[in-house]
Formats: sequence, structure tokens, C-alpha cells
Amino acid sequence: MVRLVAILILSLLAGNMSLAQSIEEKAAVCAGCHGEAGIPIDKAIPNIWGQHEGYLYIQMRDYKRGERANETMKSIMDGFEKPDMQELAAYFAQKPWPDLQQPRASHDQSLMAQTTAGSAQCPQCHLGGYLGDSGNPRVAGQSRDYLLETMNNFRSNVRANNSWMTALLKTYKDEEIEALAAYLAGL
Repeated sequence: MVRLVAILILSLLAGNMSLAQSIEEKAAVCAGCHGEAGIPIDKAIPNIWGQHEGYLYIQMRDYKRGERANETMKSIMDGFEKPDMQELAAYFAQKPWPDLQQPRASHDQSLMAQTTAGSAQCPQCHLGGYLGDSGNPRVAGQSRDYLLETMNNFRSNVRANNSWMTALLKTYKDEEIEALAAYLAGL
């Protein structure tokens, strides 16, 4: 219910993006779902505080172009131009990464996740500690629910803005994706 109310409010605000002048006013629109203190209102919504600037910009751009599907995000991004998205990406990248206080994965899940990630060379893009870089997201400490949903969306081609991730995740079994989500969330 909370998510539905936030979506309705954001949809109404999306048409008035041009009225938001300061970065704080623009960021306040994002806080409706992503949280005022960096903790999203729903576990299926990603944490964006402390995420990499380049990655954040690319995702906003992809929502605006329709290359990443989400009606709420699309309607909000339609109200922003490239300089707005760049400013928002820089703003959120400078925020501290919040502690979502998620449990660590079980021993068995950790072993499965490490084996799966190692065979797929996940640390090649997401780097040591899964902290990412400018174009690759930090996934360590991200919401388990969001990670699980995102990996499944890549695997089913619902999220189609990275064909390499789609191809990779199609090779994973359900239990491997679940183990990876639990492991990464608990880092």
C-alpha cells in the first residue's frame, strides 16, 4: 500500500519536474521511493545513495529512453534532461552508502554464491568486494529483494538494458541466483 501511494504521488510530481530548481528539490522526488535517508521504502527498490555516478546516470538515461522498463521511473525521467540526470547522479553518488541491516547468507549459500560468482567472473566487472566502479554498480549491501528481482529480470529479459548480463544469468539456476542475492546483500 505504501508503495502504491508513493507511486501515485511521484506520478503527479513527474509532470512538474521543470518546477524543481535546486538539486535538493529534484532529489526530493527520488526520496519518495528511494528513501530520504537512503533506505528505500520497499525492499524491491534499489538503494541509490553512494552508488556510482556513471552507473546512476546510465540507468536514468535508460529509463528515459525506454531501454529499462518501469512506468514510474520513465514518467519521472521524462521530466528531466541530461544535465538534471547528471546532477542527480553526482548528488546521490556523494551520499554515504546506508546499512540496510541485512543478515549474512548462510554458510551453504555463501559457498554456492562464491563458486557461481567465481565461475562467471562476477568480480571482473563488480570488482573486489563487489563495490563496482563508475559504469558497474556496487552490489555489496544492496537489498536482497532488489538483487533477486533484478537478476531474475535479466534472466527473463524483462530487464533488457544489458545483453551481457541477460546472457550470463540465463545460465544460472534458481538456487544460484537466490544464493548470490543473499550473499551480496549480506556483504
